[in-house]
Amino acid sequence: MATKNTVAVLGPGGTGGLLAALLSRSGHRVICLARDETAETLRSTGIQVRSGQFGDFTAPVEADTELREPVDACLIAVKHTTLDAALTRVPPAALGDALVVPLLNGVEHPAALRGRYRPDRVAPAVIRVESTRLAPGVIQHGSPFTEIDLAGDTVPRPRLDQLAALLTSAGVTARVREDETAALWAKMAFLAPFALLTTRYGLPLGEVRARHRTELESLVAEAAAVSRACGAPADPDQALARYDAFPPGARSSMQRDAEAGRPLELDAIGGALLRAAGRHGVPVPVTTRLLDELRAAGH
Repeated sequence: MATKNTVAVLGPGGTGGLLAALLSRSGHRVICLARDETAETLRSTGIQVRSGQFGDFTAPVEADTELREPVDACLIAVKHTTLDAALTRVPPAALGDALVVPLLNGVEHPAALRGRYRPDRVAPAVIRVESTRLAPGVIQHGSPFTEIDLAGDTVPRPRLDQLAALLTSAGVTARVREDETAALWAKMAFLAPFALLTTRYGLPLGEVRARHRTELESLVAEAAAVSRACGAPADPDQALARYDAFPPGARSSMQRDAEAGRPLELDAIGGALLRAAGRHGVPVPVTTRLLDELRAAGH
């Protein structure tokens, strides 16, 4: 490794914990930002990863409740439901020249982060991975891939390239996308139907695509229409082919949250889709109905 970087990870859960461990294992300095109890556990035991792709290993990390020094990058790996509270752990003055890299679902968070931090240092990213925190500092990585698309229309391209190289050095498949809107909507248009349907019916993807095929096709078409209206390309046939290629037992993170009684990212995913549809006059009746049903169920 040519250069040792210092990376802060806000939210060392399933996604953040995996990335923190991979970066530490590859020789970078990692500071995890979390609650007192979690930070103490991470300082004493590190992060244990169980992964078919990367093997089983334990990586040491530093941990604190708040960022207290400049870093090269700060990965934001919390969920929308805890974002506002979590950001108090990352004071703007402490960041220095760091890139702020949100790995959140949805499309609305970059604007909020640019209102808090330097706009030309906020680099939205899209991650494709299935990784779960079993306990503080214990991560189960289930997918045979860990892929990140980096973007940031106002971020200097060399900084994005450096970040991609940093992640690549840790074993992540990372690339820079030219169009931030396209990168964010590519995931949103795929994730929204998957999350809403699996959560609404409490079924894995294989059963959803077999038993609720018409709804799936309608949701995919609606999400694609909104994506195109927002200026991002979308191919519903390609999206359906991806759904059909997914393992039948796949479950969305929203579904897992619902089963565990945790708050859902309904507003960040379904709500954001409806707001974008409303701005552009795109009808989304099936998405609207599913969101209403989930909210009526108390989510």
